[in-house]
Amino acid sequence: MQNNDNNSAKETRQEYIKESGSVTVKNGKHTIFCLTIIGEIEGHTALPEQNKTTKYEHVIPQLVAIEQDPEIEGLLIILNTVGGDVEAGLALAELISGMKKPTASLVLGGGHSIGVPLAVAAKRSFIVPSATMTIHPVRMTGLVLGVPQMMNHFERMQDRITSFVTENSGISSERFRCLMMNTGQLVTDVGTVLGGDAAVKEGLIDSLGNLSDVIEYLYGEIENKD
Repeated sequence: MQNNDNNSAKETRQEYIKESGSVTVKNGKHTIFCLTIIGEIEGHTALPEQNKTTKYEHVIPQLVAIEQDPEIEGLLIILNTVGGDVEAGLALAELISGMKKPTASLVLGGGHSIGVPLAVAAKRSFIVPSATMTIHPVRMTGLVLGVPQMMNHFERMQDRITSFVTENSGISSERFRCLMMNTGQLVTDVGTVLGGDAAVKEGLIDSLGNLSDVIEYLYGEIENKD
């Protein structure tokens, strides 16, 4: 009977991982919630079914539950995202930055566009050497009216992102804008692609590291908090 219960619990856990892309690790030294932000961040508009997406309406209640759950001691955010909806991504980043529990992010593959604020939102950010991060101005799809009001809207939105990134990382506003408006690197766009080493040197990301480094940091923060 015990084996049947264990198998049922494992199947339930695997199904949850499959559906949500997240898991609470309880078998380690401390209980860590692992949240993955992958593919494109989906906002108010549904993306095609074949797209890999992170749905912000799923992540928001998860973050609230993590902060409120006394059993969960820390949050690990793993990012491999091309970006996506600006307001949805910034909303998630604001929630993460406001959490009291120890939080750490790890950029794998890529943390592009609105993935940059999400990476720096954690209390400490890590990136693997092979990962890249793309910094570029806000883009808008669909009908765009070429009027001063629309340009002001873009500028205000960009200011919100720049302020959040510079407040939650070691990069200055001037340097971030310089990287964002760089015309010498991307062939069909303005912006800059930073590798892992460069992201750390610029002060955008705190440390080079891998999974074991992130877990070690979280364990240390949890134990210091106690």
